Amino acid sequence: MTPATPPTPAETPLIGDYTSPTDAQALSGARIGVVTFPGTLDDRDAARAVRLAGGTAVSLWHADDDLAGVDAVIIPGGFSYGDYLRAGAISRFAPMMSAISREAQTGALPVLGICNGFQILTEAHLLPGSMIKNDHLKFRCADQVLRVENTSTAWTSQYTDDELITVVLKNQDGQYVADEHTLQTLEGEGRVVFRYVGANPNGSRNDIAGITNARGNVVGLMPHPEHAVEAGYGPDDAVGMRAGTDGLTVFTSVISTLTTSGAAL
Repeated sequence: MTPATPPTPAETPLIGDYTSPTDAQALSGARIGVVTFPGTLDDRDAARAVRLAGGTAVSLWHADDDLAGVDAVIIPGGFSYGDYLRAGAISRFAPMMSAISREAQTGALPVLGICNGFQILTEAHLLPGSMIKNDHLKFRCADQVLRVENTSTAWTSQYTDDELITVVLKNQDGQYVADEHTLQTLEGEGRVVFRYVGANPNGSRNDIAGITNARGNVVGLMPHPEHAVEAGYGPDDAVGMRAGTDGLTVFTSVISTLTTSGAAL
């Protein structure tokens, strides 16, 4: 008897609510670059989140200065260059960061920095303020509730105002600090994108978990949305243990924005 032909392995499932062939074709054209530095840990997680959201993940190497025609960029978490000097201080000088900075400063390129990526964005002066050691001087890893306070960015456009989400937080240098004038500017201009809800996990000023630049195209946040994109692997939620997928909306948001604007076509 002839053995049955094994099934073809399934492609990465599309979790985002895009089902028509036209939508799928447009989404697959959204190219999201994911940067890798020496010491980056979460680049593959970020790339998978992009694919789960329906986009195409493009690997970007820190020593290159070519953005490879991507429509947006993610600077993922980890310990770039071992966090020597201070977190993100060496990475800001990488050729890839120079290329990202040039495009980001025009307002045309959406950029997301997660954890160490947020630290790098502050060191590169693409976002104001700085990150220092947690006020308790310990590494912290826990599910974290955030409030989404700005839905006008490319990375948050599919959230609702003041929506509460749960994602994973894991950091040692996660305390966001800035002078009083900068804090007043961020608050007054509505540039706080995410805020910690409940106990402040690291001492960040004004419970700030994530911010955006004045143009609104660069966003940095300390918690990890890429670790809350697949049921069974994310934070606990009302559905069940590890069932949370609140972070996926960060990635569907940017892909939807790019598709709507025509940038990904």
